[in-house]
Amino acid sequence: MRLNRPMQSMISPLLPIRRRRAFTLIELLVVIAIIAILIGLLLPAVQQAREAARRAQCKNNLVQLGLALQNYHAAHRVLPPGCVNETGPIVDNGQGYHIGWLAQVLPYLDERNMYQQFDFKLSAYQQQIPSVSLPVLKCSSRATSGGCDYAGCHHDVEAPIDVDNNGVLFLNSSVRLRDITDGRAHTIFVGEADVASTAAWWAGTSASLRNAGAPIGGFDNGAAYANQIRQLSETERPANEVPAVPAAQQVVGGFGGPHSGGALFVFGDGSVALISGQVDVAVFRHLANRHDGQVVGEF
Repeated sequence: MRLNRPMQSMISPLLPIRRRRAFTLIELLVVIAIIAILIGLLLPAVQQAREAARRAQCKNNLVQLGLALQNYHAAHRVLPPGCVNETGPIVDNGQGYHIGWLAQVLPYLDERNMYQQFDFKLSAYQQQIPSVSLPVLKCSSRATSGGCDYAGCHHDVEAPIDVDNNGVLFLNSSVRLRDITDGRAHTIFVGEADVASTAAWWAGTSASLRNAGAPIGGFDNGAAYANQIRQLSETERPANEVPAVPAAQQVVGGFGGPHSGGALFVFGDGSVALISGQVDVAVFRHLANRHDGQVVGEF
């Protein structure tokens, strides 16, 4: 039976009224707190994944540099000189020929166009090279742009770049793989470095060469480390450490990278490893010396 309009108006107030339910202030705060906790738990994992990707890219760069040195050796029967100059030791004062090893291995890094930009009749400071940042020379974990984040190993202690250094890339060097009597797997070729030199990456100065005379990541400036050593007593100084402070323009400095725990290095056999910043000083120096005859264990 159809109800008339007045009857419908009498029944409608008796029906239940549906109301929209909203969040209370407490519920809203609880939801926000839960979301904040989840984000706080997720961000470290995201950062670790990104750093792992950046470290993998950095390892790949070092592999490419190691292969370039191997290919240079295959073509010329020697490794490239770390620095070319008529006299030594190298003084980083913007004077001299000072063409470094990185300029010489460019063809083996698939950078022949960049290599052809060099005029090897001119010094490192007279080159008119485009300000192009080569990806293979950059660690993506660093915020800086330009220059080079890697350096060849010229010596096992803090000393000027000269013809009598114990590394594999030094002044007018012509090291053959068979000259590395300690074994290529136990000899550092190239490592990460916080380059502070004002010279371009193709100069054979502290812009592209470093030594094991300072702790990894401890002192980029060799003079600062030498000053610290000089203040220690004879018994506190590391073995064979020379306390004298070299001239400021002859200071080369040590290795160091942005990755937590230490710095990445490529060895003569092409392997890449992270050497801890807490590595024993003597072990680190044995790795930087190509022919000291010392047996190196785990590092």
